[in-house]
Amino acid sequence: MNRTRGKGSKKRDLAAEAFAEGMRLVLANPALKAVDFDTCRDDECDLAPRDGLIRVDSEGVLHSHPDRIADGRDWAWAIAHAVIHLGFGHVPAAKGDRVQPDRHEVAARCAVVNRFLRTFPVGRTPEHLPDSYPDGDEEQLAARWRRHGIPAAYERGGTAGGEPDQLLLTWRGWHGQPPDWQLAFAGALTRTMSAALDMAGGRRDSLDGTLAPARPWERALRWFISSYPLLGGIAAGIKLVADAELSRAHGIAVAAVNAEAGEIYINPLRQFEDEEWRFVLAHEMLHAALRHGDRCGTRDPYLFNVACDYVINGWLCEMQVGTMPEGLLYVKDLTGLSAEEVYDRIAGDLRRMRRLSTLCGRGRPDVLGAPLGPPGAYVDLDEFYRRGLANGLDLHRSQERGYLPGGLVEEIRALSHPPLPWDAQLARWFDEFVPRPEPVRSYARPARRQASTPDIPRAGRHFPPEEVARCTFGVVLDTSGSMERTLLGKALGAIASYAEARDVPAARVVFCDAVAHDAGYLPVTEIAGRVRVHGRGGTVLQPGIDLLHRAEDFPPGAPVLVITDGWCDVLRVRREHAYLIPQGARLPFTARGPVFRVR
Repeated sequence: MNRTRGKGSKKRDLAAEAFAEGMRLVLANPALKAVDFDTCRDDECDLAPRDGLIRVDSEGVLHSHPDRIADGRDWAWAIAHAVIHLGFGHVPAAKGDRVQPDRHEVAARCAVVNRFLRTFPVGRTPEHLPDSYPDGDEEQLAARWRRHGIPAAYERGGTAGGEPDQLLLTWRGWHGQPPDWQLAFAGALTRTMSAALDMAGGRRDSLDGTLAPARPWERALRWFISSYPLLGGIAAGIKLVADAELSRAHGIAVAAVNAEAGEIYINPLRQFEDEEWRFVLAHEMLHAALRHGDRCGTRDPYLFNVACDYVINGWLCEMQVGTMPEGLLYVKDLTGLSAEEVYDRIAGDLRRMRRLSTLCGRGRPDVLGAPLGPPGAYVDLDEFYRRGLANGLDLHRSQERGYLPGGLVEEIRALSHPPLPWDAQLARWFDEFVPRPEPVRSYARPARRQASTPDIPRAGRHFPPEEVARCTFGVVLDTSGSMERTLLGKALGAIASYAEARDVPAARVVFCDAVAHDAGYLPVTEIAGRVRVHGRGGTVLQPGIDLLHRAEDFPPGAPVLVITDGWCDVLRVRREHAYLIPQGARLPFTARGPVFRVR
């Protein structure tokens, strides 16, 4: 075999190839690439290290050993180490005479750089370096090591072997100011971290700023905003939360919605076509917009959710919005019925109906009672959903965008009329269940007109004690530390005004925090002055309810009004009752009486 090299062929420079590979790895990092530095691999360079790989000077030049053969990953780590010296301001450019750092400063600065590279890895870390580094900045470490000596593990932490890898030179630039590598590196590092967060959130594919392609559910939501006016306004304010871990933790098979938070929770592991995602999103948006969570009342929440699914899926099939995925609830015989009518039909076969699945999964409603994430700025349901559907309906009809089921149009029109305020609903409840004392006429009590006409007998009016005792009501008041004073003020003010208008002289009041405190009968105008809020943790209201049930001086037909913030035990009330709770709060049980939400 002829081992002679062909004429004109050149010997491979393995050292140069390894150095070039290390440079490629370093320049792939946007933060390091932003630092403007030069390299020198001259054989006659006096500043290159004799034993190590690289030395950096204050003019931004990296002097590398011209003949050292090392792995490309080792070169990448050494180059990154030197560049970070520039970025951290260890070798700043400056004019005038320079004082070289002593060995303690050099070791401290290298320790800080190596500590940073442990969390910002580039290339391969040398095996002789320790896995952990002491706390403190360069000045603190240098001062400590001047007093106690440099530990052996941090003695040779630089890239120039036994020599200092940092060299201060006099700035020789003829024009302009010396470069500020520290500012450039800080800005680039901030941008890199921001891009990394975008990558984690799925908004980018890489750190170079490339936007990630839209996911199918995002394309479906954009389609509603741009091409389907009926739900476009709702879609513009809805937030999609696609988190596989969140879906797994809460058992969300496909999707679920929380109307108060304005969030639709997507299981990103489910594979659907764009048309099927349109159907799923439209389904969840109609759940939220038509207030199915609030309309449940005393019905079984899961069965009412199933009934709403039948109705919504029937509407979407009629409107041909997307394609219904396999397995969703749809029966043609239920077309045209309201959710309440469907509920009445399916409630008789509970065993079969509980085996059916919503978009959230079997046995789970996809209309959630609370947001799955941390508390946020929740939307105003009345303003957002009602206005979005009403405007969408007008746009849909004016643009002649297609057929709409009559039942859906009726529900949207019904929602267009704002509900009665909570205080008006409370007044109606008082009118219905709190009787007004009726005066009794008796000739034993002459009328005041009798004095002017003594010859004409006239009966006088009076209120017998038994009649006054009959016209009362009970108040079970949560006085725990979690109660807001705003809620107490509004609720007690409304109660006092309505009771006084109906001539109710007193109400039976029970204050509850950790235990029940019977305040007896109080004039309605004085209840607010007797309230004392106690900070005793959780609230137990059932003993207060039982106290009124057992009280002999409390009429059997008198109603009970419970005022709480929702952080209470499960209540069982065996007489007519109602609840006053803050807007956005929820009771931990299914209420059997009306619930008035104080705004």
